[in-house]
Amino acid sequence: MSLSVRNLQIAYRTLRGDVQAVDDVTFEVADKEIMGLAGESGSGKSTLGNSLIFLEGRMRHVGGTVDLDGKALPISNYRAMNRHRMRDVSIIPQYAMSALNPTKKIGSLARDLLKARGFHLADVLPEFRRRISLVGLPDNVLGMYPFELSGGMRQRATMVISTLLNPSLLIADEVTSALDVSNQRAVGELLTEFRDLGYVKSMIVITHDLSILAQIADTITIMYAGKLAEKADASTIVDKPLHPYTQALLSSLPEVGLRYEDKELTGIPGRPPSLLDVVSGCRFKDRCPFARDRCRDEPPFVELLPGHQVACWKASDEVKGLGGWAHEGAAGSAPSIGRAGGEVEHPGGAEGPGSERPGDANATALAPRVSEGLEAPVGKGQP
Repeated sequence: MSLSVRNLQIAYRTLRGDVQAVDDVTFEVADKEIMGLAGESGSGKSTLGNSLIFLEGRMRHVGGTVDLDGKALPISNYRAMNRHRMRDVSIIPQYAMSALNPTKKIGSLARDLLKARGFHLADVLPEFRRRISLVGLPDNVLGMYPFELSGGMRQRATMVISTLLNPSLLIADEVTSALDVSNQRAVGELLTEFRDLGYVKSMIVITHDLSILAQIADTITIMYAGKLAEKADASTIVDKPLHPYTQALLSSLPEVGLRYEDKELTGIPGRPPSLLDVVSGCRFKDRCPFARDRCRDEPPFVELLPGHQVACWKASDEVKGLGGWAHEGAAGSAPSIGRAGGEVEHPGGAEGPGSERPGDANATALAPRVSEGLEAPVGKGQP
């Protein structure tokens, strides 16, 4: 097991009190696994990723543990974490293209970072040049300033520097958000190639873009208001999500080839709850079209099907064959996602006739919104 997070709680200090941005989060990332982490802005996904390597001044480790390769990461101790940064866990920051000091050349930036970790650039220079070439950058890029590079070139240079010491875990935070479509796919392919070549052992890719995760991720985890809502393998999340929030996220994606002159693109009405004074119960209940009195109690994040974890009373009851969750229309349609034209593989094996997964009664075939308009997924390793 590469990464094990247990009951992690991270808060931001504010004048009005602590904002619980990550609340009792538990998950694992296996060796060779690329885990996608998705959700709306403010869901806590970047805070979760950053907390695994660096707690900035306002952030506070409230509770929980993080183990990497069987050893505890001292995430609450800035100095103690220094020996783990870049070597055990590394990050491509959210604003990677702006993270490079414009007054220093790429080679000098790498030299300073390595020196802070007890390494000399000369010791890794041959490998540095090889990886620069691998990502399609010219050899003379080491002598160039960041402002002399395009956005895509800066992103690739940052990827190489972040992985020079072959970290066990790489956190890629919104690495494609400021890139055009062609560069987004190129960066996605590079992430999987870095994993396959052993430059990193496992990876957490944080993004708003579910279509990118559908191409490169082995598993996808959905986060909402500081909590995990759902985690399963990527194809299951795209084709057969169980949580109404995941379903609503997918239904809000535009469908390739469909004109929206006569059809309105749906969204998710309402806003996420404040994390300063969190109400009890399911955090999605005020926006969920299926909300019931039972949702006033917080649902546990548990495995409902093999390899499929969900925090939802409705999903739990449907897996058990219980009904009573008719759609009320309170927050728009929340359809299940089924791949168009063919049966779907259950995580534990092929499904036979009459063995539809829970939630299929609400289904509309929205998988093309994620997958049919994209090129074939790049190769994936097995977690």
